[in-house]
Amino acid sequence: MLRKWVRRRRARFMVGVTGVVRDGAGRVLLLKHRFWPEGRQWGLPSGYANKGETFEETFAREVREETGLEVRVRRIAHVKSGFQMRMEVAYEAEPVGGTMRVNSFEILEAGWFDPDDLPDDIQPEHRLLVSHGGRV
Repeated sequence: MLRKWVRRRRARFMVGVTGVVRDGAGRVLLLKHRFWPEGRQWGLPSGYANKGETFEETFAREVREETGLEVRVRRIAHVKSGFQMRMEVAYEAEPVGGTMRVNSFEILEAGWFDPDDLPDDIQPEHRLLVSHGGRV
């Protein structure tokens, strides 16, 4: 009985995972997300962790689903508590294979950008991750 009550009352968190994918030339992979707010649609590959998945696996899966690219996740870059019951984790990664093909259901465009020449309507938090070498 106590266990059931604790399980119901325990906080449940959503974990958002994102990351900075840099190619060999130092360019950053950015996506124009279909369902993000107008004027802030450009950002890093992002998604939510599934039950039983490591956050590194989440990030690699999200990049693969959104772009067709395979990445090697290098290191954790940032962790913070998010809005309400959400945690946000960011990684640094590099492409290791695959062919760029966007998932048109979620993504409008994808491209490699010089860190000094990012789109104006990039998510502010993502601009910080890019400009601080993945660290905020």
